[in-house]
Amino acid sequence: MKIYTKTGDKGETSLLGGARVPKYHLRIEAYGTVDELNSHLGLIRDQEMEKETKEFLIQIQDNLFVIGSHLAKEPGKDKVKIPEITEKMIVELEHKIDEMNEELPDMKFFVLPGGHPTVSMCHITRCVCRRAERVCVHLAENSEVDSIITKYLNRLSDYLFVLSRKLTQDLNAEEIPWIAKK
Repeated sequence: MKIYTKTGDKGETSLLGGARVPKYHLRIEAYGTVDELNSHLGLIRDQEMEKETKEFLIQIQDNLFVIGSHLAKEPGKDKVKIPEITEKMIVELEHKIDEMNEELPDMKFFVLPGGHPTVSMCHITRCVCRRAERVCVHLAENSEVDSIITKYLNRLSDYLFVLSRKLTQDLNAEEIPWIAKK
């Protein structure tokens, strides 16, 4: 299979279903941002951490491919078969968030991103996740987007924040609270 098709050389690409759209189309921006998010997750997964966390990150990456496929699908083209996005995916994120939170001190302040390169990667990835969510919300104003996608992305950003706190603890990094100056 050739990697280059030359079909996008004039600034257009195809959605799943065949429609040609400009590469700046909001639908392309949405699944492109989810792809960027997935790449950042891969970078986190490549760091030293518990095997169980790495395995869960792979599961999240798989879920993001499913979400990207839904976003890449031409609205109304139901003959294109792609895996389903389920409520179970969200429940799994919530379960992992709750598990990690049990081991962490209560939050009394916002925290400044950073403290260790891996923790910083989590914060950057969380921000990309929030951007992906915003783009999907924007797309949903004008086009068909399953609401479970934005729900999943919202919960994933929460997971990434809690993961950053857990890794801060696991790596003996300093968590610096942000306290507004008076």
